[in-house]
Amino acid sequence: MHKHSRLLLRSIGLVCALALGATACGDSDDGGSSGKAVSEADVKAALKKGGEITVWAWEPTLKQVAADFQKENPKVKVNLVNAGTNADEYTALSNAISAKKGVPDVAQIEYYAIGQYALSKGLTDLSSYGAGKLAAHYSPGPWSAVKAGTDSVYALPMDSGPMALFYNKKVFDKYDIEVPATWDEYVEAARKLHEADPKAYITADAGDAGFTTSLLWQAGSRPYSVANGTNVKVDFSDQGATTFANTWQKLLDEDLVAPVSSWSDDWFKGLGDGTIATLPIGAWMPANLESGAKDAAGDWRVAPLPQWKEGGKSSAENGGSSLAMPELGKNEALAYAFIEYANSGKGVQTRLDAGAFPATTEDLQSSTFQETKFPYFGGQQANKIFAESAADVADDWQYLPFQVYANSIFNDTVGKAYVSDTKLSDALKSWQDASVKYGKEQGFSIQ
Repeated sequence: MHKHSRLLLRSIGLVCALALGATACGDSDDGGSSGKAVSEADVKAALKKGGEITVWAWEPTLKQVAADFQKENPKVKVNLVNAGTNADEYTALSNAISAKKGVPDVAQIEYYAIGQYALSKGLTDLSSYGAGKLAAHYSPGPWSAVKAGTDSVYALPMDSGPMALFYNKKVFDKYDIEVPATWDEYVEAARKLHEADPKAYITADAGDAGFTTSLLWQAGSRPYSVANGTNVKVDFSDQGATTFANTWQKLLDEDLVAPVSSWSDDWFKGLGDGTIATLPIGAWMPANLESGAKDAAGDWRVAPLPQWKEGGKSSAENGGSSLAMPELGKNEALAYAFIEYANSGKGVQTRLDAGAFPATTEDLQSSTFQETKFPYFGGQQANKIFAESAADVADDWQYLPFQVYANSIFNDTVGKAYVSDTKLSDALKSWQDASVKYGKEQGFSIQ
């Protein structure tokens, strides 16, 4: 991802010189929004007339959504293209924008990357289509993300990742370990587990930008702030960051976390055999456990995310993505119709039936959703915990407008705390300094 992210930034021309006083990453001759209001009647007329749209997305549940959308609108053809996941797709998208050729009508974009495209004016503001009226349809974290710290709406949330603690109940019961309600208790549980079985670890963590920012978010840290698109603050010295660093440092110092990379074969093996006993991660994880650690079916359960303060009630998002309309795409009314169908209309249920996790409050709060029993988790109604977590996510978190780059240098900075004597607090400062240096080089006003 490191290499891909660098290519992404180069290919987009450093977000089109960061749009500092610029217009957009190209003209609108190849499509693009006029900024004029588009009514529901206009969208219906476009559907009746028909045409083709190209959708770049890697999310598998969209295949059935596209088929259903075409069935309801027989004059519309949806070309669903997997242009690669996350950074691979962003590189292709940025190259297309730069060349003003081959830009899709709809693109899947993760929440952390939206700001970069919004700043470069590479995305259509969906407010002109009335997207603002959908605010109440979504949980706070995803809706805040698609606004990218502005009054605009640059995408509609497709899914979400409110965090929870997945834990191996069989392992916890074997060693008489209580499910931790706080992160201090989590550290104590890690010690007890590793002392009882030196081959077992409370979790695996080899250093991950998304996981770290999620825990900072939950801890109340706000290391990033963006005003007017180009006035940026990067500061990991607040109390939330200090609390996180001090707590997690104990796990690193005492070798209580497995130095195993997420999504590796060793990671799934550990989840399956109980040597990795918990996962603090997004609510989209169940399907991955079911497919990657099949032999552990019935062993795992879900609990609320441990709190930084006893009796606290806070959570954070971990992962999730949206559907956006690139500014240079064509057939905008059809593109918006598809996005709304997939992320706010009938397509939501289709995706839920296929295992996706919703960003829509109606679905999160529905009894059908919350009372769903998960055989993998011993029949537990885990969605109740996920839904509560979604409601507890603070909506004032911001990502950098160059977060893709910042994440790409995580292993070069914070990663050192996982492989050397560098303290996590010092490593976060290195990440801050490197991000500030880069931002200044690209013309941002950095605090």
